[in-house]
Formats: sequence, structure tokens, C-alpha cells
Amino acid sequence: MRLSSLRWLLAAVAAMLLTTCSRTSQKAASTAGGDPRAAELAREVHNLGWIFFGARSDKGDWDLFVMRPDGSDRRNITNTPGYNEAAPRLSPDGRKLLYRRVSKEQNIEGNRYGVQGELVIANSDGSNPEVYGGKGEYPWASWGPDGTQIACLAPKGIFFVELATRKVSRTFDRKGIFQQLTCSPDGKWLAGVANVGEVWTIVRMNAATGEINPVHTYQNCTPHWFPDSAHLVFSYRPAAVEKNANNGLGWSYLYMADGDGKNAGLVYGEDGVHIYGNMVSPDGNYTVFTRSVLEDGDPKHMGSPMALMRLRDAPTIGGASPALRKHETVDKHGVILNLPMGWKPHWGLPKFQ
Repeated sequence: MRLSSLRWLLAAVAAMLLTTCSRTSQKAASTAGGDPRAAELAREVHNLGWIFFGARSDKGDWDLFVMRPDGSDRRNITNTPGYNEAAPRLSPDGRKLLYRRVSKEQNIEGNRYGVQGELVIANSDGSNPEVYGGKGEYPWASWGPDGTQIACLAPKGIFFVELATRKVSRTFDRKGIFQQLTCSPDGKWLAGVANVGEVWTIVRMNAATGEINPVHTYQNCTPHWFPDSAHLVFSYRPAAVEKNANNGLGWSYLYMADGDGKNAGLVYGEDGVHIYGNMVSPDGNYTVFTRSVLEDGDPKHMGSPMALMRLRDAPTIGGASPALRKHETVDKHGVILNLPMGWKPHWGLPKFQ
């Protein structure tokens, strides 16, 4: 190759890269809404994996989508007009995705999605979906630590299933846990929502002994683990705020605590919306969530606006929020990056780009 041709080729490649970077920056800036702090946060998280979520497709059904954490590169990975899909969860090795699917005519229910329809396991890019069991089987499925088994929650108890053989390897009494079972990344713990002592209590269960301890009591839901398996994020509706906001119904805010229930505190909240669908980033430094005026993140309609923030900015309070500010006095005034509409986001490191 002549030197002049090589120079031309290098210039063309450089121009292409600049154009790609420019487009990515423009998408991130659009998501940030012109706020320079949000734009900086968008640049910070752009390459930190992918966020999976359910959302309405152009055809009106619920499909699964994936996007960069700054909201760019959004794409549909199921595209099944005859079904509604929900609650994607990436396997620990990033190769597989599990989710529930129901008929298009059936609404996804915020407190029953884990038992609705069929469990599906697909490649992380949505290809080669396999229906795993019949309707209602393998309820509230959660990946085990090495991706070879799932933990499930049924009225008769908690059971672990070896995916290759479909054999149940061990069982536990559910100890009052009734929904939203999730296995810790190290496989040593389970967490879920239980009626233990108080209604809607987050509990932690020892995956070897079945013993439980309360993490946070009264009006909590949607627990998810930090990557270190030592902490949890969850939604919480304080009783004191409940009396003073939303016509006595209160709003749900995002909190975190150690697995033993210590060091509980606010992550993010704002009066006027419920903070649900929380998930911590793979590096443990950020969290994504939904902001919904309606209960349960509104899966019956369009879902809710998603957002993310730095965990080092916790606690942060959005807007005026007089009821919350009476309950929580510290506000670090962190920045929130607004993202597209969705439901049950899951932040992971899939084996695709």
C-alpha cells in the first residue's frame, strides 16, 4: 500500500470514529436534558455494561430491550408481537437471560409477574429463547451463583433446580417469604419480601441452613443485592411519611441496608413518585430505578421513566418533597440521569457488544 493511500485510510477511520463518538455524545446529551452534571454522569456510565428492561414496543406489546446505561444504543431483543415479556435477569456469566412471558392479551401484574406465564431462558442478546416449563412453573426464578441452577419460590416452599437435569437439589420452608425472591451473587444468601413480624418486610435467608433475619421491616419491596452480597437496595414506604403524603397512602423511596439489617439509610426519594425497580451496577457504584406516579411501576400501561444516580451521592432528595424532608434531614443534592420509559431494569455485563 502506498503511503498516500495509508494516510487516506487512517484519516477515514479517524473520521468514522469521531462521527461515532459524536453521535454517542449527542444521544447522551439528549438523555441528560441539557444539564451539564447529568451529561457528565452520562459520559461516566456509558461503557459500564448494559441495562435490560421491559417496555412497550411500537406494536403495543411488551418486549425486552437493552441499552447503554446513558440511554444510548437502545434496541429490542425479543420482538415477539404475540407475547408480553417482563422482568429480565442476566446470568452471572453474562451468557443467558431469564424472564417471564405471557400472552399479549394478559396484563403484566406488578405483584404477580414472577408467577405469571412461562419462564423463558435465552441467550443474553435475546436469541434462541427456550420455554422452560409450563405456565406458572418455576415461580420467582432467580439465578444461582454459577448460572447452572435457579432458586424458585412457591407456596409450598423455596426450591433449587439444576437447569441441565431439572432436578430439585434442595428445599427450604419459605419462612413467610411470598414474592420477589433473589439470590445473592456469592450464592450464600437469598432475599425476599415476607410477612414476618411486620407486613412487607425484607428478609435475608441463609442458603445453607434456611435461617432468616429481618433486613428492613414494614412496607418494603423489590430487594436486590449489591455485587458484594453484603448489602441490599429496596423500596421503602416509611409509616411517618405515609400519614403526610399522597392522601395518606405515602410514597415509596429507595433505601439500602446491610444484610444483617444494620446501617439502613435513604438512597433516593421524591414526593410525587414511587421509586421501584432498583438495581445496582456491576461495579457497585451506581443504581438504576423507575419513578412512577402509579403503584408497582405501572406495567399495565407504559411503565415509568427510568433514572440512575451515583451511590456516593446518597442520600439525595428530589424536588420539594416536604413529607420526605420531615423524615430525612440530609440531602447531598446528587444528580439524576433521566432514562427512557421501562419496567424492572437489570444492569449487567452480557457477552455481547
